[in-house]
Amino acid sequence: MIFDVICNELKRRVPSDEYARYIIPLKFLERPSKSNLIVLEAPNPYIALYVENRYGHIIADFFEKESGTRPVVRIKARNAEGKKSAEFPSISENQSIKSTALNISYTFDSFVVGHSNKFAHTIAKALSENLGSAYNPVVIFGGVGLGKTHLLQAIGNAVQAQKKIVTYRKCENMLNDFIEHLRLQTMDRFREQYRNCDVLLIDDIQFLSGKENFQEEFFYTFEELHSRSKQIVLTADQPPKMIAGITERLKSRFMWGQIAEIQPPELETKIAIIKIKCEIHKINLANEIINYIASKLDNNVREIEGVLNNINIYCSMLGRVISLEVAKDILKNYLKDKLENITIDNIASAVAKEMNCKIAEIKSKSRVKKIVTARNMIIYLARKLTQNSMPLIAEYFGMKDHSAVSHAHRSITKTVDNDADFKLKIDALASKITEKGEK
Repeated sequence: MIFDVICNELKRRVPSDEYARYIIPLKFLERPSKSNLIVLEAPNPYIALYVENRYGHIIADFFEKESGTRPVVRIKARNAEGKKSAEFPSISENQSIKSTALNISYTFDSFVVGHSNKFAHTIAKALSENLGSAYNPVVIFGGVGLGKTHLLQAIGNAVQAQKKIVTYRKCENMLNDFIEHLRLQTMDRFREQYRNCDVLLIDDIQFLSGKENFQEEFFYTFEELHSRSKQIVLTADQPPKMIAGITERLKSRFMWGQIAEIQPPELETKIAIIKIKCEIHKINLANEIINYIASKLDNNVREIEGVLNNINIYCSMLGRVISLEVAKDILKNYLKDKLENITIDNIASAVAKEMNCKIAEIKSKSRVKKIVTARNMIIYLARKLTQNSMPLIAEYFGMKDHSAVSHAHRSITKTVDNDADFKLKIDALASKITEKGEK
């Protein structure tokens, strides 16, 4: 059976503990499945949600490799009595889903817009309403987990709703397709797949780097589509001109249209993202938990979503209420490694920048309010983010003993406990520091 083959492939790709916990319990439902729809059954809704979000696209990749047709992967859960749950709506054989691999939850409505991504969102939405116009090509770039893939697939979902042909692929998968078709001497099929579309969406074009033959094929695909006013949208982890190992003629084509950067989200946007994810996945979290997660985690939206899934699965399986203590316990594993490389110097630099003052001023005997606040913030964060004792912190500031450090720590801890806005500010600063410490 084809699903047995897929499971063997997954066994090589998925960590053994996750394979045992999430893949082995899946059951292939032959009756509702079709060539373009694969339905699997999970023992409970939490495993169903986890597998669909984390491994759905991988399962679709393997099915496409085996059968030649890319299916939609749906995972439903058995109810408590073991009865069949409601069937998924059927997908007609002629529905245009071939090679799109789009996640239907990635839409413009579910994309949280903030100052950090507003320009990229505006461009993406404009081009989806007016294909092949002034914005062609469009390159969206930014760091890992900031929403590039979400925005790219939102374009695809919006355009597909207009009955247009969409081809979405990760650049690495496109490269694998290229190699396979070269081996089989079926490059005509490769070209048909990537050139016979209204919109080409390619994720992570940095994978073009150093692949000369692949770049040449990509160049001619680009030329063919652009000459016919077909829309091209690409994502990268940095501006195209900064990607090493890509030919100048390709870089020049990428620069023809619009370049849009997605920057790390500010704290307010992270909070909004968490609230949207909670609404989508039906996770009920108190505001204090949402604020805690937003302030502690980095800017990687995928990491945030992973934490939310873990909180939900953990509490549902154990029958525990989602509390701040549970959230803190789960986040320990995410935060542990980041704290090992943080020094007082790291903290002082971040606080000085935040408070617009110099480190020398902070380490002086100045009693100016802003300087005292900055000094106390460093003491608080040093106790929170490092293993430095109070005497070592006192030595950093040139104090005679640690009593002044102890007094300062008590003072600012009281402020943090009583001033919610200040707490958010200092937690956001701690998040920035731990992010840099991880790097």
